[in-house]
Amino acid sequence: MSEVIFSVFPSENFIDLGLYQFGWEQCDPSHSFGPAARNHYLFHLCLSGTGTYIGDNSKGESISYQVKSGQGFMCFPGQICTYIADRNIPWEYAWLEFDGLRVKETLELIGLKPDQPIYKARQKDMAETMKNEMLYIVNHKEASPFHLIGHLYLFMDSLLHSSAGTQLSRGNSLRDFYIKEAFSFIEQNFQNDISVEDIAASCGLNRSYFGKIFRENMGKSPQEFLISYRMTKAVELLKLTSLSIADIGNAVGYPNQLHFSRAFKNVYGVSPRQWRYENRMPS
Repeated sequence: MSEVIFSVFPSENFIDLGLYQFGWEQCDPSHSFGPAARNHYLFHLCLSGTGTYIGDNSKGESISYQVKSGQGFMCFPGQICTYIADRNIPWEYAWLEFDGLRVKETLELIGLKPDQPIYKARQKDMAETMKNEMLYIVNHKEASPFHLIGHLYLFMDSLLHSSAGTQLSRGNSLRDFYIKEAFSFIEQNFQNDISVEDIAASCGLNRSYFGKIFRENMGKSPQEFLISYRMTKAVELLKLTSLSIADIGNAVGYPNQLHFSRAFKNVYGVSPRQWRYENRMPS
Protein backbone atom coordinates (compact mmCIF):
# COMPACT_ATOMS: atom_id res chain seq x y z
CA MET A 1 0.00 0.00 0.00
CA SER A 2 1.31 3.42 -0.96
CA GLU A 3 2.63 5.68 1.84
CA VAL A 4 2.82 9.42 1.32
CA ILE A 5 4.05 12.50 3.18
CA PHE A 6 2.92 15.73 1.52
CA SER A 7 3.22 19.35 2.66
CA VAL A 8 2.54 22.78 1.17
CA PHE A 9 5.03 25.49 2.13
CA PRO A 10 3.29 28.23 4.16
CA SER A 11 4.93 31.25 2.53
CA GLU A 12 5.99 32.43 -0.92
CA ASN A 13 7.79 35.60 0.13
CA PHE A 14 11.25 34.51 -1.00
CA ILE A 15 12.53 36.00 -4.26
CA ASP A 16 15.93 34.37 -4.87
CA LEU A 17 14.83 30.88 -3.84
CA GLY A 18 11.31 29.92 -2.78
CA LEU A 19 9.70 26.64 -1.72
CA TYR A 20 6.18 25.64 -2.77
CA GLN A 21 5.53 22.05 -1.71
CA PHE A 22 7.46 18.94 -0.76
CA GLY A 23 6.92 15.32 0.13
CA TRP A 24 7.91 11.67 0.14
CA GLU A 25 6.20 8.56 -1.21
CA GLN A 26 6.69 4.83 -1.28
CA CYS A 27 4.77 4.11 -4.46
CA ASP A 28 2.57 1.14 -5.26
CA PRO A 29 3.60 -0.97 -8.28
CA SER A 30 2.87 0.88 -11.55
CA HIS A 31 1.70 4.00 -9.65
CA SER A 32 1.77 6.96 -12.05
CA PHE A 33 1.39 10.73 -12.05
CA GLY A 34 0.60 12.85 -15.09
CA PRO A 35 0.73 13.83 -17.81
CA ALA A 36 0.77 17.23 -16.14
CA ALA A 37 2.70 20.51 -16.13
CA ARG A 38 3.96 22.48 -13.15
CA ASN A 39 4.32 26.23 -12.65
CA HIS A 40 7.68 25.78 -10.90
CA TYR A 41 10.71 23.48 -10.83
CA LEU A 42 9.92 20.05 -9.36
CA PHE A 43 12.80 17.73 -8.43
CA HIS A 44 12.36 14.06 -7.48
CA LEU A 45 15.17 11.99 -5.97
CA CYS A 46 14.77 8.21 -6.23
CA LEU A 47 15.66 6.73 -2.83
CA SER A 48 15.09 3.08 -3.73
CA GLY A 49 13.52 0.99 -6.47
CA THR A 50 13.11 2.23 -10.02
CA GLY A 51 10.64 3.85 -12.39
CA THR A 52 10.18 5.71 -15.66
CA TYR A 53 10.16 9.45 -16.31
CA ILE A 54 8.60 10.77 -19.53
CA GLY A 55 9.02 14.43 -20.42
CA ASP A 56 8.76 16.77 -23.37
CA ASN A 57 12.06 18.08 -24.68
CA SER A 58 12.71 21.51 -26.23
CA LYS A 59 11.23 20.27 -29.54
CA GLY A 60 8.01 19.12 -27.90
CA GLU A 61 8.94 15.44 -28.30
CA SER A 62 8.30 12.99 -25.44
CA ILE A 63 11.43 11.15 -24.30
CA SER A 64 11.44 8.31 -21.77
CA TYR A 65 14.13 7.68 -19.15
CA GLN A 66 14.67 4.84 -16.71
CA VAL A 67 15.46 6.28 -13.26
CA LYS A 68 16.96 4.13 -10.49
CA SER A 69 17.99 4.56 -6.89
CA GLY A 70 20.40 7.48 -6.37
CA GLN A 71 19.25 9.24 -9.54
CA GLY A 72 16.66 11.98 -9.88
CA PHE A 73 14.62 13.89 -12.44
CA MET A 74 13.62 17.50 -12.88
CA CYS A 75 10.26 18.71 -14.18
CA PHE A 76 10.59 22.23 -15.58
CA PRO A 77 7.96 24.99 -15.46
CA GLY A 78 5.37 24.45 -18.19
CA GLN A 79 6.86 21.11 -19.23
CA ILE A 80 4.42 18.21 -19.62
CA CYS A 81 5.74 15.14 -17.84
CA THR A 82 4.64 11.76 -16.53
CA TYR A 83 6.36 9.41 -14.09
CA ILE A 84 5.52 5.77 -13.42
CA ALA A 85 6.74 3.39 -10.73
CA ASP A 86 8.12 0.05 -11.86
CA ARG A 87 5.62 -2.81 -11.56
CA ASN A 88 8.14 -5.13 -9.88
CA ILE A 89 10.44 -2.79 -7.91
CA PRO A 90 8.39 0.42 -7.43
CA TRP A 91 10.35 3.45 -6.46
CA GLU A 92 10.43 5.39 -3.24
CA TYR A 93 11.16 9.07 -3.80
CA ALA A 94 11.29 12.48 -2.15
CA TRP A 95 10.44 15.68 -3.96
CA LEU A 96 10.76 19.45 -3.64
CA GLU A 97 8.95 22.06 -5.74
CA PHE A 98 10.82 25.37 -5.80
CA ASP A 99 11.56 28.45 -7.88
CA GLY A 100 13.38 31.78 -7.72
CA LEU A 101 15.72 34.14 -9.52
CA ARG A 102 18.81 32.02 -8.79
CA VAL A 103 17.38 28.66 -9.86
CA LYS A 104 17.90 28.86 -13.64
CA GLU A 105 21.55 29.87 -13.19
CA THR A 106 22.18 26.95 -10.84
CA LEU A 107 20.50 24.36 -13.03
CA GLU A 108 22.45 25.54 -16.07
CA LEU A 109 25.70 25.06 -14.13
CA ILE A 110 24.57 21.54 -13.27
CA GLY A 111 23.50 20.81 -16.83
CA LEU A 112 19.86 20.02 -16.00
CA LYS A 113 17.44 21.17 -18.72
CA PRO A 114 14.36 19.82 -20.54
CA ASP A 115 16.62 17.97 -22.97
CA GLN A 116 18.70 16.55 -20.10
CA PRO A 117 16.37 16.19 -17.07
CA ILE A 118 18.09 13.30 -15.28
CA TYR A 119 20.28 13.92 -12.22
CA LYS A 120 23.27 11.61 -11.75
CA ALA A 121 25.61 12.14 -8.82
CA ARG A 122 29.33 12.58 -9.46
CA GLN A 123 30.30 13.09 -5.82
CA LYS A 124 28.71 10.52 -3.49
CA ASP A 125 29.34 12.40 -0.25
CA MET A 126 27.61 15.55 -1.55
CA ALA A 127 24.81 13.41 -3.00
CA GLU A 128 24.24 11.95 0.46
CA THR A 129 24.14 15.48 1.90
CA MET A 130 21.59 16.48 -0.73
CA LYS A 131 19.38 13.49 0.10
CA ASN A 132 19.58 14.30 3.80
CA GLU A 133 18.60 17.93 3.19
CA MET A 134 15.56 16.83 1.17
CA LEU A 135 14.46 14.40 3.88
CA TYR A 136 15.07 17.02 6.56
CA ILE A 137 12.66 19.40 4.83
CA VAL A 138 10.09 16.64 4.30
CA ASN A 139 10.21 15.61 7.97
CA HIS A 140 10.20 19.12 9.48
CA LYS A 141 7.11 20.68 7.94
CA GLU A 142 6.31 22.42 11.24
CA ALA A 143 9.59 24.37 11.18
CA SER A 144 9.52 28.08 10.42
CA PRO A 145 9.65 29.20 6.76
CA PHE A 146 13.08 30.78 7.28
CA HIS A 147 14.41 27.53 8.75
CA LEU A 148 13.14 25.49 5.79
CA ILE A 149 14.44 28.01 3.26
CA GLY A 150 17.87 27.71 4.90
CA HIS A 151 17.80 23.97 4.30
CA LEU A 152 16.56 24.56 0.74
CA TYR A 153 19.71 26.61 0.11
CA LEU A 154 21.79 23.74 1.52
CA PHE A 155 19.92 21.36 -0.79
CA MET A 156 20.67 23.55 -3.82
CA ASP A 157 24.34 23.81 -2.84
CA SER A 158 24.70 20.04 -2.50
CA LEU A 159 22.70 19.46 -5.70
CA LEU A 160 25.13 21.76 -7.49
CA HIS A 161 28.31 20.29 -6.05
CA SER A 162 27.25 16.66 -6.28
CA SER A 163 26.54 16.84 -10.00
CA ALA A 164 28.56 19.73 -11.45
CA GLY A 165 31.56 19.13 -13.66
CA THR A 166 34.12 21.41 -15.22
CA GLN A 167 31.72 24.37 -15.29
CA LEU A 168 32.60 25.00 -11.64
CA SER A 169 36.34 25.27 -12.28
CA ARG A 170 38.35 27.94 -10.49
CA GLY A 171 38.76 29.83 -13.73
CA ASN A 172 35.19 31.05 -13.38
CA SER A 173 35.82 32.74 -10.02
CA LEU A 174 36.40 36.23 -11.48
CA ARG A 175 33.28 35.98 -13.63
CA ASP A 176 31.34 34.79 -10.60
CA PHE A 177 32.53 37.89 -8.77
CA TYR A 178 31.27 40.17 -11.54
CA ILE A 179 27.88 38.42 -11.62
CA LYS A 180 27.52 38.74 -7.84
CA GLU A 181 28.42 42.41 -8.05
CA ALA A 182 25.77 42.87 -10.74
CA PHE A 183 23.17 41.06 -8.60
CA SER A 184 24.00 43.26 -5.65
CA PHE A 185 23.68 46.45 -7.70
CA ILE A 186 20.33 45.35 -9.19
CA GLU A 187 18.94 44.34 -5.78
CA GLN A 188 19.83 47.74 -4.33
CA ASN A 189 18.78 49.87 -7.31
CA PHE A 190 16.03 48.08 -9.26
CA GLN A 191 13.49 50.69 -8.17
CA ASN A 192 15.57 53.47 -9.77
CA ASP A 193 16.05 54.43 -13.41
CA ILE A 194 19.12 52.25 -14.04
CA SER A 195 20.54 51.05 -17.34
CA VAL A 196 22.75 48.17 -18.40
CA GLU A 197 25.59 50.68 -18.60
CA ASP A 198 25.04 51.51 -14.93
CA ILE A 199 25.14 47.83 -13.96
CA ALA A 200 28.29 47.24 -16.00
CA ALA A 201 29.93 50.32 -14.48
CA SER A 202 29.22 49.00 -10.97
CA CYS A 203 31.36 45.98 -11.93
CA GLY A 204 34.07 48.12 -13.53
CA LEU A 205 33.39 46.67 -17.00
CA ASN A 206 32.33 48.03 -20.36
CA ARG A 207 28.80 47.20 -21.48
CA SER A 208 29.80 44.87 -24.31
CA TYR A 209 32.03 42.57 -22.26
CA PHE A 210 29.70 42.65 -19.27
CA GLY A 211 26.72 41.71 -21.45
CA LYS A 212 28.68 38.80 -22.93
CA ILE A 213 29.72 37.21 -19.62
CA PHE A 214 26.32 37.87 -18.05
CA ARG A 215 24.47 36.07 -20.85
CA GLU A 216 26.95 33.18 -20.79
CA ASN A 217 26.41 32.72 -17.04
CA MET A 218 22.70 33.52 -16.75
CA GLY A 219 21.25 32.48 -20.10
CA LYS A 220 19.68 35.89 -20.57
CA SER A 221 20.81 39.47 -21.13
CA PRO A 222 21.26 41.93 -18.25
CA GLN A 223 18.20 43.84 -19.48
CA GLU A 224 16.09 40.65 -19.51
CA PHE A 225 17.27 39.79 -16.01
CA LEU A 226 16.51 43.29 -14.72
CA ILE A 227 12.99 43.12 -16.13
CA SER A 228 12.50 39.64 -14.65
CA TYR A 229 13.70 40.84 -11.25
CA ARG A 230 11.41 43.87 -11.32
CA MET A 231 8.42 41.78 -12.37
CA THR A 232 9.06 39.24 -9.60
CA LYS A 233 9.06 42.09 -7.08
CA ALA A 234 5.90 43.46 -8.69
CA VAL A 235 3.92 40.23 -8.32
CA GLU A 236 4.82 40.08 -4.62
CA LEU A 237 3.42 43.59 -4.15
CA LEU A 238 0.33 42.77 -6.21
CA LYS A 239 -0.34 39.67 -4.13
CA LEU A 240 0.50 40.95 -0.66
CA THR A 241 -0.38 44.66 -0.64
CA SER A 242 -3.23 47.00 -1.55
CA LEU A 243 -0.97 49.48 -3.35
CA SER A 244 -2.31 50.88 -6.59
CA ILE A 245 -0.98 49.63 -9.92
CA ALA A 246 0.72 52.99 -10.44
CA ASP A 247 2.41 52.86 -7.02
CA ILE A 248 3.62 49.31 -7.60
CA GLY A 249 5.00 50.25 -11.00
CA ASN A 250 6.83 53.18 -9.46
CA ALA A 251 8.17 50.94 -6.66
CA VAL A 252 9.80 48.58 -9.16
CA GLY A 253 11.31 51.21 -11.44
CA TYR A 254 8.46 52.17 -13.78
CA PRO A 255 7.25 55.73 -13.04
CA ASN A 256 5.01 55.48 -16.12
CA GLN A 257 2.07 53.17 -15.37
CA LEU A 258 1.49 52.40 -19.05
CA HIS A 259 5.10 51.28 -19.50
CA PHE A 260 4.83 49.12 -16.37
CA SER A 261 1.58 47.48 -17.51
CA ARG A 262 3.03 46.80 -20.94
CA ALA A 263 6.22 45.24 -19.52
CA PHE A 264 4.23 43.18 -17.03
CA LYS A 265 1.93 41.80 -19.72
CA ASN A 266 4.92 40.89 -21.90
CA VAL A 267 6.20 38.69 -19.06
CA TYR A 268 3.01 37.23 -17.58
CA GLY A 269 0.57 37.44 -20.48
CA VAL A 270 -2.02 39.41 -18.50
CA SER A 271 -2.27 42.94 -17.10
CA PRO A 272 -1.17 43.64 -13.50
CA ARG A 273 -4.81 44.22 -12.55
CA GLN A 274 -5.90 40.86 -13.98
CA TRP A 275 -2.96 39.06 -12.36
CA ARG A 276 -3.91 40.55 -8.96
CA TYR A 277 -7.52 39.47 -9.41
CA GLU A 278 -6.46 35.88 -10.15
CA ASN A 279 -3.71 35.57 -7.52
CA ARG A 280 -4.47 37.94 -4.63
CA MET A 281 -3.90 36.44 -1.19
CA PRO A 282 -7.15 36.15 0.82
CA SER A 283 -7.49 38.81 3.49
